[in-house]
Amino acid sequence: MADGSTMVVGASATTPPAPRQGGTMKRLARRRSMAALALCAPLIALIICLKIYPTFYAIFLSMLDRKMNHFVGLDNFAYLLGRPSFHLVIFQSCLFAVTAVVMKAIIGFILAHLMHNIRGSSQRIWRGLLLVPWVIPLSLSTLTWWWLFDPSYSAFNWTLSWLGLPEVPFLGTVWNARISVIMVNTWFGAPFFMIMYLAALKSVPEQLYEAAAIDGASAWQRLIFITLPMMRNIILITVLYSLIVTFADFDIVRILTNGGPQDGTHLFATYAFAVGIQSGNIPRGASVSLFMFPVLATLAFFVLRDVLNRNKEVAT
Repeated sequence: MADGSTMVVGASATTPPAPRQGGTMKRLARRRSMAALALCAPLIALIICLKIYPTFYAIFLSMLDRKMNHFVGLDNFAYLLGRPSFHLVIFQSCLFAVTAVVMKAIIGFILAHLMHNIRGSSQRIWRGLLLVPWVIPLSLSTLTWWWLFDPSYSAFNWTLSWLGLPEVPFLGTVWNARISVIMVNTWFGAPFFMIMYLAALKSVPEQLYEAAAIDGASAWQRLIFITLPMMRNIILITVLYSLIVTFADFDIVRILTNGGPQDGTHLFATYAFAVGIQSGNIPRGASVSLFMFPVLATLAFFVLRDVLNRNKEVAT
């Protein structure tokens, strides 16, 4: 009995520290959470000031009349949908964004594979050189392209004349101007795709390629059944991000063509600037800038949901 009572007393004496230790761990976790929140507070405040507040203010402005005195609801959007010039802006923006993103994705994918197959220090050198277009400020590089396309002193046309070929009005006709702005955007954005896809390629285990090669899989089969499925999330997120940024592009069209010729290269951003700032109709300009927001937000929702569901499946 004495031994039994001693054991019971000893057991009861040793049980209290467990909750005390659990409480200490909870306090430490709470302190870490508070420290993390304090460290993120400046960034959160910056996002609220520069992103969230302007977005809601733009939505508010888009529902006012030109003098910004009366609430008109969705009248500005209805007016834009009835304008043939705005239909042209929608077509040009979709053509510009989709074509440029597809070309950037293809070129970036090819460059990433080329970089991945280069071994040693040479890969770092080539990777740095190919990142130069993306590192240079877009306005400066676009100004350089404008000099190359200039109808009077175009380096491209000088080269064509030297080769005995006819000169090309790169910015003088509608379709030439559209192709030119798409080409400049592709030149600028392809390195971003390259570096993202290269990082994804380096995360693919080499054992998968070795096992596929032993089983007799060709290079094309390894690409379709190993590389693309393993890179799927990165490809979706990169394409989504680039699509949103490309739809909001302003610098390239503003510097190269200013929306011309004949308003043939206006995008949502440049047309919103022309309507809201140059014409003085700020509410209608806000409506132009917000026109693609529901479409892009819906696309982002489905893409991110697909990525999260896939990550859950992989985790389980």
